[in-house]
Amino acid sequence: MAFPKEYLDLVLVPSGLILMFGYHLFLLYRYLNLPHTTIFGFENHDRRAWVENTEKKENALTVLGSNTNAATFLASVSLTLSSLIGVWIASNSGIFQSGLVYGDTRPSTISIKYISLLICFILAFSCFVQSARSFIHANYLVSFENTTLPAKYVELTVIRGSDFWSLGLRALYFAINLLLWFFGPVPMFATSLSMVILLYYLDTNTTPLHRHRSPGKQLVVS
Repeated sequence: MAFPKEYLDLVLVPSGLILMFGYHLFLLYRYLNLPHTTIFGFENHDRRAWVENTEKKENALTVLGSNTNAATFLASVSLTLSSLIGVWIASNSGIFQSGLVYGDTRPSTISIKYISLLICFILAFSCFVQSARSFIHANYLVSFENTTLPAKYVELTVIRGSDFWSLGLRALYFAINLLLWFFGPVPMFATSLSMVILLYYLDTNTTPLHRHRSPGKQLVVS
């Protein structure tokens, strides 16, 4: 008895998602308990040093403005892609229901694919918007004149914006996997496996943290 190709979606797609979710749970554990072993902990360490050692307000505003523009751009891209998917769903396109796709091509499965991809883009949009919001708030904090504002306030805001930025990127990574699902469960699973291997390499930090010398605990603006 031949193995129905529709059953491949029931095996490979959950397996690919479990790989991605499992890896990110493992990454979250490392980030919370061993932050220096992740690229996020390494970058946050440098961000804290940047906040504590920033002496010129103009330079700080330029850096924060660049981060805000990048987050706003990706939020716009995510929202645009969400709108395009919505139009595609409304048009009932049958491109991915052809015999060229080896897997389940029933209309109900196609709808699940569209909805899953749409959810990822909406999550990415929300995260990038929150990232831009945090960086804008950091702009306000840095713009204070003649203040003894503790650097911790700006530090928490900048790191929060960076965390939302990372979450938005992760949502886009999941969207790439779900996009490949339209071409069949085999490309989706292969992409998930390849992405986990690549992300593990990119997310792992082996560089010792640099001991930055901080002149003080207050943000200096001039």
